[in-house]
Amino acid sequence: MSIVIKNDRYAYHAYRSGKKVVHQYLGLISNPDLAEKIKELKREKNVPEDFRYLFWDAAPESIDLKKNARYIIERVLEMGGLDALQWIQRLYTTRLIIETLEISRKITPRSKNFWTIWLKRDNVL
Repeated sequence: MSIVIKNDRYAYHAYRSGKKVVHQYLGLISNPDLAEKIKELKREKNVPEDFRYLFWDAAPESIDLKKNARYIIERVLEMGGLDALQWIQRLYTTRLIIETLEISRKITPRSKNFWTIWLKRDNVL
């Protein structure tokens, strides 16, 4: 997901949908509301302040949310709460979260059991 600027005037939100890259028109760069939206989209690329405590052993600003998806999911499922779960559910597919839960060696059996029960309750599993 990224912001693409064309002709120094128009902003587009570029993201993948399957194998296609989709460009969603956002508007003119001179629009103040658009400037706020661009800031909000850029904030989504970093670990939010509320969850930085989960990544004490790494510089949170250096964590790539796309490349380090499994690392982030493992940390949230092992040490995070429901608010952190909601955050990763907005970032990653349910399939990736469940797959990480099932194959990870870094998530304790106790946490695996809890999240398995929780996700079954929400009819995700």
